[in-house]
Amino acid sequence: MRPRILCISFSDIQADARVLRQLDVLAEFGEVITLGYGAKPAAAAEHLELDAALPSLPQTPFGVALLALRAYRRVELAAPAVRAALKLAAGRSFDLVVANEARALPLAHAIADGAPVWGDMHEWAPEERVHVLSWRLLIKPFMTAVCAKYLPRTHAVTVVNDSIARLYEEQFGSATVTVRNARPFVDLRPSEQVPGVIRLVHSGAAVPGRNLEGMIEAAGLLGPRYSLDLFLVAARDGGKYLRVLESLAARANNVTVHPPVAPEELPRVLNHYDVGIFSLPPQTRNHALMLPNKFFDFVQARLAIVFSPSPETSRLIEHHHLGAVTKDFSTEALAEAVRRMSMQDVARYKSHTHTAARALSSEADEEAQRGVLRRLLQEVSPDSAVGP
Repeated sequence: MRPRILCISFSDIQADARVLRQLDVLAEFGEVITLGYGAKPAAAAEHLELDAALPSLPQTPFGVALLALRAYRRVELAAPAVRAALKLAAGRSFDLVVANEARALPLAHAIADGAPVWGDMHEWAPEERVHVLSWRLLIKPFMTAVCAKYLPRTHAVTVVNDSIARLYEEQFGSATVTVRNARPFVDLRPSEQVPGVIRLVHSGAAVPGRNLEGMIEAAGLLGPRYSLDLFLVAARDGGKYLRVLESLAARANNVTVHPPVAPEELPRVLNHYDVGIFSLPPQTRNHALMLPNKFFDFVQARLAIVFSPSPETSRLIEHHHLGAVTKDFSTEALAEAVRRMSMQDVARYKSHTHTAARALSSEADEEAQRGVLRRLLQEVSPDSAVGP
């Protein structure tokens, strides 16, 4: 009988590229049951769907009061989505529980009932949205307490890059495994350039704080020899912020906002462009240490890359000669970095991303996850062969 693996993610899993890649690996090892928002992912045998209106943090008046009192033991399972998840999972048993992000750790341990728990922290949990006052005052200390309590009990911990790994080791003493947000290798070649225009592109979530306004403004500074296309996923605000961006783009002659593209289709869509751009002022530690999905999307799309400074992305851009790093986080610096690139430079950088695409694919990250799964499932059933 194959192991039963529960994967928890308080996201719309169908739109969460990291979790979708994780599910593909989990399905190699067992029967996967997902618990999260949205419809059933293809790799799952069963899906326990949460109502999208239910928040995954204790955002009720009672929950906020408990957060203010730092009554974390009473509040860690009090969020509306967590209470609903406990009901959905009641009476079930699992051989392994995977918790995506720290907010899912208390729930995962409650459901696991002694089975191993794998915590994929993704980024640095205490400072996910620390630029927001309510997060800084109420959620940051709660996430810190959750990590301090549950990470020592968690059988495996993964993170998106080595810089984030060092934070977990320094603050919580956690040994971690790095699983980057790299995507599988895609067999593409750099697209032909269009004479007289450099086609910029950005893909991601339409979430405040991502500096999307700055990228639209930079395209305006660059003028008609450049175009900017944005492929944006609406946030869980009913599309309110996306409509703001669409209004800003409508005032520019060279910016177009497109509907989102399914994660598996994204490289082939982006391949029609020349330069993938992203500039993110570091309002949080996660911003400062970013190595996001979109970096690897741009690589597999065979684009030249222009990013704002970050230890992880800058190292890879410079090592593989993929493009340019802006001198700072300003709109003007983004426009300047793009303007300095000639058509010949863009062609050369696109060629370099093509050369680096295999090394920067998810092959090593998938094998790191398989190593975690072999170890954890071997602990459950030491006398049987585990996994592929």
